[in-house]
Amino acid sequence: MASNTPSMFKSSLMKWVDERLPLTPTIKAHLTEYYTPKNFNFWYYFGSLALLVLVLQIVTGIFLTMNYKPDAATAFGSVEYIMRDVDYGWLIRYMHSTGASMFFVVVYLHMCRGLLYGSYRKPRELIWIFGCLIYLTLMGEAFFGYLLPWGQMSFWGAQVIVNLFAAVPFIGPELAVWIRGDFAVGDATLNRFFAFHVIALPLVLLGLVAAHIVALHEVGSNNPDGIEIKKNKDPKTGVPLDGIPFHPYFTVKDIVGVVVFLMIFSAIVFFMPEMGGYFLEHNNFVPADPLKTPDHIAPVWYFTPYYSILRAVPPIFGSQFPGVAAMGLAVMIFFALPWLDRGAVKSIRYRGNHWKTFFAIFIVCFVILGYLGVKPTSVWGQFGDWSSILDTKDRATWVARLCTVGYFAFFFLMPWYTKVDKTKPEPTRVTWGDAAPSRAHSAHAAAE
Repeated sequence: MASNTPSMFKSSLMKWVDERLPLTPTIKAHLTEYYTPKNFNFWYYFGSLALLVLVLQIVTGIFLTMNYKPDAATAFGSVEYIMRDVDYGWLIRYMHSTGASMFFVVVYLHMCRGLLYGSYRKPRELIWIFGCLIYLTLMGEAFFGYLLPWGQMSFWGAQVIVNLFAAVPFIGPELAVWIRGDFAVGDATLNRFFAFHVIALPLVLLGLVAAHIVALHEVGSNNPDGIEIKKNKDPKTGVPLDGIPFHPYFTVKDIVGVVVFLMIFSAIVFFMPEMGGYFLEHNNFVPADPLKTPDHIAPVWYFTPYYSILRAVPPIFGSQFPGVAAMGLAVMIFFALPWLDRGAVKSIRYRGNHWKTFFAIFIVCFVILGYLGVKPTSVWGQFGDWSSILDTKDRATWVARLCTVGYFAFFFLMPWYTKVDKTKPEPTRVTWGDAAPSRAHSAHAAAE
């Protein structure tokens, strides 16, 4: 009798809680009885890893704000104080700076998986839109946080980015002043960015992540075959025949991914937190000086593809607005993907050569644009005799322009090449291999 007392107390406690808060039903709906496709692969690690990094950034950010001072006169000194005098302050700061870059690494890979397997297609359009909003919010969060160390690159990077808003017709100059809070980047700007980075955007980000997960669990997860597992259910239990509970199967799988991720993350934090200047620029270890411009101003690596697009578009009548518009369109066009794709199948496994070719071009162009964005435009030398024909001495600019065309071609031509693409037949049930199953296999799976 005594041995049953703890379990009876636990049962009574859970019943008392469930009558006032749907704790057990929520756990069942989103964890233990949430059925996911059984053929998840490597690409399905990055959603949970993004959530892990979000928690890591919030926790380390809280500890950093305990000693950081958002004041132009003391901000850089407070960061140095954290690094040198606060117990394990260097570790917290490096975890936060490394976490910012790793956040974009896992988000970019998560978005790449969505493109590979058509996770933006019906019925997951709203999930994709929430994901794009998370991406936009994350970009804003990173931009506002980038100014806070008040180093040379932080100061001048913010100066350049804010000045881009001044190129917007009619409202540009007033918009730039409103963002800065003054006529130049200074103390008001730092306080404003600190408020957005620490309070406003994290709240928005948490709300969007919650909406993203709830929308995902409402329609169910996609899979490498692009098949809706809810279409094949056990008639007695109503459980998808190709699904397994998320817990414990995929919680264990995600723990493996977390362990590997933390090994890589720890190696960067302890051995190369600057990552050769890509995670923490060398100029950011120098206090901000409004009277001295760095030789080369570039954003952090995760913004550089769009920065390259900005530089690739030439000004018109002395206005930089065409480049700013192209940069904005390069980000916003992701929202239109569910309606641009007219393909008969979702997954790359069953796509034709047209889609695979354009997708490969898009990835290559994105990587090249990212590389060029961190380098000065003269990085690839001169054209020599070609300069007179191309009317420029800058080879990298023309490479960036070519890659910009390739980037936008992936989206603008998508309604055409996805419609004419010769696709393979989708299986009726999920498969374990990468190859499309034979018709006999599909018929056998359908008969089960």
